[in-house]
Amino acid sequence: MTKIAVIGAGQMGSGIAQVFATSNYTVKIMDISVQSFEKSQQNIKKSLEKLYGKSLINTPPEQILKNISYHENIHNLDDCEVFIESAFEDFETKSNILYQLAEILTPQSYVATNTSSYSVTSLSKLFPYPERFIGFHFMNPVPMIELVEVIRGHYTNDETFNFFFDLAKSIGKTPIAVRNAPGFVLNRILLPMINEAIYVLYSGISTPEQIDTAMTLGSKHPIGPLALADLIGLDTVLAILKTLQKELGENKYAPCPLLEEYVANKRLGRKTKKGFYEYE
Repeated sequence: MTKIAVIGAGQMGSGIAQVFATSNYTVKIMDISVQSFEKSQQNIKKSLEKLYGKSLINTPPEQILKNISYHENIHNLDDCEVFIESAFEDFETKSNILYQLAEILTPQSYVATNTSSYSVTSLSKLFPYPERFIGFHFMNPVPMIELVEVIRGHYTNDETFNFFFDLAKSIGKTPIAVRNAPGFVLNRILLPMINEAIYVLYSGISTPEQIDTAMTLGSKHPIGPLALADLIGLDTVLAILKTLQKELGENKYAPCPLLEEYVANKRLGRKTKKGFYEYE
């Protein structure tokens, strides 16, 4: 298996494409927004140059970039064997992509979603081969975070699970097996912590810098929860919390009003240069 299709040229899709290309897979990135292609190329190039400069990868960036191509039409992906959906965390958006994919899939295709919170089983029902569908959840920033959650839906067969488990290992990641449940493992634990940190800020207890220092020094976290939220994207954080609240019916997942206010005002973190911190 050498050809990987990544649907979505955003932050996560670009990161996923980068790690596969770095492992010498041929990668096709598809997105309906052509404007996102240039930004994706710039971000991948910048990331590769940084990793190469620190000797974290051995292959020159220009050689890795040759493994990646960009496409507007989903039918340009019909020679790929593996399809990874990595669109924004919105069920309708992901559903539309999977409906389109159904036109080019074969019984031999492997299909995954990089969803952070939606039911893998529900998404798998949207096309004809649900047994070949799985959750394949990368963490941001994809090139740096070793973990991948491999999430079985109700219909996922053993062959598909084993294939993706091994696929994660082939690109230097550490996969963990996860049962289909809202938020899976990491986000089920991580998002309430981030939300509570936002509530601490909202209550005027401390500043963003001091809150993050408390967690980096006091709990030995490599990055503070508010800086991490900015990195993930506050709109994505909000979307995951709303899904957890809806699916689990528990108020502890209710998003902090400050988070909702920031998202409403397009203060989304690093992607808009302003979140809990400001970025150049």
